[in-house]
Amino acid sequence: MGIETEFRAIVVDRIENAEGRKTQSAALRVVDDGFLMAGDVTIAVEYSSINYKDGLALMGRPGVVRAWPLVAGIDLVGTVEQSADPRWSAGDQVILNGAGLSETHHGGLAERARVSGGSLVRLPSGISAVRAAAIGTAGFTAMLSVLGLERGGVTPESGAVLVTGAAGGVGSVAVALLAARGFQVHASTGRIDELGDYLRGLGAVELVDRRTLSEAGKPLQGQRWAGAVDSVGSATLANVLAQTNYGGVVTSCGLAQGADLPATVMPFILRAVSLIGINSVEAPLAQREEAWQRLASDLDLGLLDHLTQVIPLEASFDAAAGILAGTMHGRTVVDVRR
Repeated sequence: MGIETEFRAIVVDRIENAEGRKTQSAALRVVDDGFLMAGDVTIAVEYSSINYKDGLALMGRPGVVRAWPLVAGIDLVGTVEQSADPRWSAGDQVILNGAGLSETHHGGLAERARVSGGSLVRLPSGISAVRAAAIGTAGFTAMLSVLGLERGGVTPESGAVLVTGAAGGVGSVAVALLAARGFQVHASTGRIDELGDYLRGLGAVELVDRRTLSEAGKPLQGQRWAGAVDSVGSATLANVLAQTNYGGVVTSCGLAQGADLPATVMPFILRAVSLIGINSVEAPLAQREEAWQRLASDLDLGLLDHLTQVIPLEASFDAAAGILAGTMHGRTVVDVRR
């Protein structure tokens, strides 16, 4: 038998104290190939990223990790080392977002990964590995949301579109993508004074104070939006639905405010509003490939660079705390080799 390769990984584990109470924590550890899970493709990981779900996992919050011990990180970008899947060969550069990473399967905050080749996407021509990680699940989810609006018939001529949580990872990329397509983008944030210039730089034409959306409102309100991308949920999503134009489309991809939806059926029945759920974790391969090809063609990669900071693996914990505290915006890429 050969000597198993050792590598660094951020591992989330759960322990039970004497009273039977279970707690979850994460730590940077050195493990070896014997720690890896089953899969037909082994990858030398180069980059991952810090998303809201990563923040929850790294800060010991429940709700993301469902198997222990587990390597965190819902994104990975790297190079194939070995493959039993005929679609992939050593040297191929690949992307994996969601697909159970950091939920039931070891994720990307490690120097090595072993995964199923069935969910991998080839790194598109013209996108570097670090930029692909900057796009990550957040940008992938944003693109799926834009595709959802388009399939629902929303065009730049339909009217203004709203992006909630606009300074976050999903929101930032959604603003940039929609603006690049010619939409009039209204961006909702709780830090207008601090982040107004940042959001206008992404292409937002109007800023909306999130406090005007975050409290309970009437079931039907004045019509304002032809469509919306919502990553907040709860009362915010209910108000967005109540303010959406007749025939408009709202995509839902997050629950930063909460998982509840204190709404009525009135926007759907009286205004024919459509609510489309966005699931980036279980998106089929064809949809993954379509979204990444559109990202390669639609996203201003130079603008993406301005949204992005790159940190070493050990700095992931501080970044996770910041994303939960709401003090970070844009995209945070983790160079797992540093």
